[in-house]
Amino acid sequence: MLLSKVLGVIVIARNGDRYNYYQDPNTYAASNTETTALGVVESHQLGSYLRSTYLDSSSPSYIQGIRSDLVDNSEVKVRVKAGVEGSVVFDSAIALLQGLFPPNVNNRIKLANETTVVAPLGGYQYVPVETVEPGNDRSLESWTNCPAFEKHTKEFYASQEFKNKANEAQSFFRGVKDYVFGRPTTLENIWNIYDYMNTELIHNKTYAHRLPPTFIEQARAYANFHENGVFSDKDILGVGNIAGRTLLHTLLTSLERIAFNGDPLQFLLIETTYQPFISFFHQTGITAEHPELQGIPNYASAIAIELRRGSPPDLRDFLRIKFKNGTTDNFKDLHVFGHHADIPLTEFIYRAENAAITSNKQWKEVCGAKTSTSGFFSTASASNVQAAFSGAFAFVGLLGLLAIAKLVRRSRTRAREARLRLEGDEVSHAVNDYGSITRERSDWYGGDPTSPVASGERPFVAVSYYPEHPRWFL
Repeated sequence: MLLSKVLGVIVIARNGDRYNYYQDPNTYAASNTETTALGVVESHQLGSYLRSTYLDSSSPSYIQGIRSDLVDNSEVKVRVKAGVEGSVVFDSAIALLQGLFPPNVNNRIKLANETTVVAPLGGYQYVPVETVEPGNDRSLESWTNCPAFEKHTKEFYASQEFKNKANEAQSFFRGVKDYVFGRPTTLENIWNIYDYMNTELIHNKTYAHRLPPTFIEQARAYANFHENGVFSDKDILGVGNIAGRTLLHTLLTSLERIAFNGDPLQFLLIETTYQPFISFFHQTGITAEHPELQGIPNYASAIAIELRRGSPPDLRDFLRIKFKNGTTDNFKDLHVFGHHADIPLTEFIYRAENAAITSNKQWKEVCGAKTSTSGFFSTASASNVQAAFSGAFAFVGLLGLLAIAKLVRRSRTRAREARLRLEGDEVSHAVNDYGSITRERSDWYGGDPTSPVASGERPFVAVSYYPEHPRWFL
């Protein structure tokens, strides 16, 4: 496959350095934390690395036909986890995008009076970012508020393997007690111990000078054991892999979009935390050949999933998986599902699609969640934006009849949209703001909503959150 050309890429990136924070060992509910200058530098370096790899026409991995000087928002999509770790993941995504699409003086416009205006900061490029809130979309943070996952975690803690490791770690816990300042020194709490020690070692010179040799290496090894056991499962369908199972849906639908010649998408960035990395490596069998990946990836790590067109005589589409473990590493090829080369796209879809959790409704069923939070079933973040603005317009509407009329129209629109979404049975997903249609089911590709599609006529409903940008649903 050395002569194959890259049609598009999906990048899964971990956030950069941050200050430490607390995760509950049983529920993984967490406190907020803050980005550091080091963290955004790491993410910026990753963005620059990705640019030289995929947007440089002289690179062997150049994405064929993608615009690299100025971002084309129809070709590039960015999804960012907005749950645990607060704004850190968002900050990392913005820094990465600054390296991927740096300021360009060609980001300018000529006005009618012949004045030329260059975007601020020497042509800064503003790439749209979709933040994925776990209250509305569980695809990027599926392990919190999930009873079945909490049960899986408790079962891991009760296992003989865990008890043996805890006994092995007792000497380490006795020695490290004076360096964690009251934090429980148990294997259940090892992630919080390691994260605190690692943060202090990076940012606190006094702590770095006093921490005994090997302590951070031991803490990292035990934390890797802990997180690997929590965020993996022997069965690809197991709830321990839930972080990867919800990610798979985004991966599969995006790969199908990239493969479809009528869809302009060529680059998808998913900015997230470390948990999906662990699950993905287990689900796809990567850890069988690379046991060193059974643990926490470094800050600013990245998985790249390249969609490549095979060279003659085999012109099928193949996937090449690469991993970069932090800023000091380069991409290395990884092989999935027992292959020792690129895997055909069709085989990857066949082997992965049954494990994918495709909707908030299915996530609730897998988790055994009994609470009914309406936000869990929202399929488009634009609805939240509209709700916020509707309140403001309601206030303004009290000031005059014209505004009241607007409020009435908006209320009717929202009611109609809610009815149509219910009719859609919660399985449809909005596409990009310019009307490109995402393939939702494996037997269908969409085009013009007024035209027949490959599997025959399908009903469409047009829902317009903004009149100039209609969104189409099955």
